Amino acid sequence: MRLRLLALACLSCLLPVLLLAAGPALALSRVKDLASVEGMRTNQLIGYGIVVGLNGTGDTLNNAPFTKQSVQAMLERLGVNTRGAVMRTANLAAVMVTANLPPFAAQGTRIDVTVSSLGDAKSLQGGTLLVTPLLAADGEAYAVAQGSLAIAGFQAEGDAAKITRGVPTNGRIANGAVIEREIAFKLNEQKCLRLSLRNPDFTTSKRIAAAINDFMGADTAEPTDPSTVTLQVPPRYQGNMIRLLTEVEQLKVEPDQTARVVIDERSGIIVMGRDVRVSTVAVAQGNLTVTITEQPQVSQPAPFSNGETVVVPRTALKVDAGEKNKLALVKEGVTLRELVDGLNALGIGPRDLISILQAIKASGALQADIEVM
Repeated sequence: MRLRLLALACLSCLLPVLLLAAGPALALSRVKDLASVEGMRTNQLIGYGIVVGLNGTGDTLNNAPFTKQSVQAMLERLGVNTRGAVMRTANLAAVMVTANLPPFAAQGTRIDVTVSSLGDAKSLQGGTLLVTPLLAADGEAYAVAQGSLAIAGFQAEGDAAKITRGVPTNGRIANGAVIEREIAFKLNEQKCLRLSLRNPDFTTSKRIAAAINDFMGADTAEPTDPSTVTLQVPPRYQGNMIRLLTEVEQLKVEPDQTARVVIDERSGIIVMGRDVRVSTVAVAQGNLTVTITEQPQVSQPAPFSNGETVVVPRTALKVDAGEKNKLALVKEGVTLRELVDGLNALGIGPRDLISILQAIKASGALQADIEVM
């Protein structure tokens, strides 16, 4: 009797664990991966510059007048007068320089830059970018770029053949720009923070606010719209925003999303979310295939006759109406896996599957949005 009671007690202790293990696993994500803090973002920079030192693969000055004007203006600033002179050099090229200015970047730090040809240069291999100011959207210069280019592609040609691999007119300079101006953002003086969701959703924003409130022990966070959660900074975190953000971004939340089917018709790629559901619908697929085979034969005349040898066409036609494909029934409320298994059972390819999904959506049986890329 004691052994039986002990066994029942052990079973009662293990039962909640077994039920928990048998339940569905939740896909929890960190707040850090779901949202970002407004104001803490990168800024795009752009500049116009000149690359020199090319081995005859630069711009043709007659075809790229902006390159010629830029070179003349640069030489005049250096004390060289080239107005009215004939310039035939092919060792330089006009380029556009782009970079991303990270948040909280300090003066003197370096960032990578990308250099792209603007004229008809064949390659930027071996070139050096001259001093180029990088401007932001406000027209102010925030960085200065200069340095030797690293080109991933190459081009080689002879008199009758040419080979090109990669893109030789696009290069990169690691740590090629020095930041000269900072973007002011006083994080520690903020009284209110706004978290911007990367994938806006009502349920996700509510869950993030609830997780923050549970952690803080007070109603400090509130979802204002599907893409924003407003966080009032508690008194104990005033002046120490790094501690607050470090603790908030590690909170785990189960994100929600709209049922969606993404289709790329060019490559035949289909991506379906886990919440895609289908009402009761019947699906049949069959294609009319016509195969034409040409088997020409040679007809020769009889010996010692005046006839000629001719080619007689012979054409074989085969028509396949796809009569073996039957009507398949997709039951109501099936899951994503059951939907895929059922459609694959029809023996169809991705191209036909795209048409079937669009037809199911048109019939109103697909409870999801279809997004065509």
